Amino acid sequence: MAEPDAEQSAREQELVERVAASFAGADDERLATVMQSLTRHLHAFLREVRLTEDEWNQGIAFLTAAGHITDDKRQEFILLSDVLGASMQTIAINNVAHADATEATVFGPFFVDDAPRIENGGDIAGGATGQPCWVEGTVTDTAGNRVPGARIEVWEADEDGFYDVQYGDDRTSGRAHLFTDDDGGYRFWGVTPTPYPIPHDGPVGALLAASGRSPMRAAHLHFMVTAPGLRTLVTHIFVRGDELLASDSVFGVKDSLVMDFEELPAGTPAPGDRAVEGPWSRTRFDVVLAPAD
Repeated sequence: MAEPDAEQSAREQELVERVAASFAGADDERLATVMQSLTRHLHAFLREVRLTEDEWNQGIAFLTAAGHITDDKRQEFILLSDVLGASMQTIAINNVAHADATEATVFGPFFVDDAPRIENGGDIAGGATGQPCWVEGTVTDTAGNRVPGARIEVWEADEDGFYDVQYGDDRTSGRAHLFTDDDGGYRFWGVTPTPYPIPHDGPVGALLAASGRSPMRAAHLHFMVTAPGLRTLVTHIFVRGDELLASDSVFGVKDSLVMDFEELPAGTPAPGDRAVEGPWSRTRFDVVLAPAD
């Protein structure tokens, strides 16, 4: 498509200014700032690619389909944000590096409030299939002080790549919460993380397919750690050696979050005198929380 001439460019720019000015009277100054900036960037995109009316209609149909497939168990707009890197960029903006604090990454669409509580050394699997995995570590602040009583939420997919909420039968598995002990330590059993695809039977999956992109996520285990006076951390850890680390579909991998998962043969004594049939794995993840903003 030919580049617009000066007259056409002026006409387009005049519309940008009129739309941006329409938000100037908002009672909320932040709303005015966000909407005016959104207007300028959106119109800049439209003008740069010279969007056709057919493409505009396709975009509207895409967003409509994303709305129709979204429900209380599936959030297609979070998936869209994730695959565009918008989720990770927002996290980067809002979790400025502080000393050696653990890095944050995407929240994902499968967190559930009120996961069952387990004691230290307990099992989050709750029937989720997979190789047993022992996870342990400490929670400290950036000054090195141990943080007792920190709440740790953990959740993960089973060996088939599904979270409990994806089964549709009200099961609760692969998730729990626990608290650090008096020395800031925590420990639990889960299952060894395995790679899995994000839901790709909807419009976001169609977008990835059309773009030649894979829906696969690198194997990971989710954490959310909270403690008074410290910044809430939402993150997950990844398995060193996973071939998907460089192509995670939601751009969530950070080098500092890649951990060694030691594979142990059948018959190796397990922590807590648990009798484990077959091989199992173990990893250590020491969490460092930044001060609250």
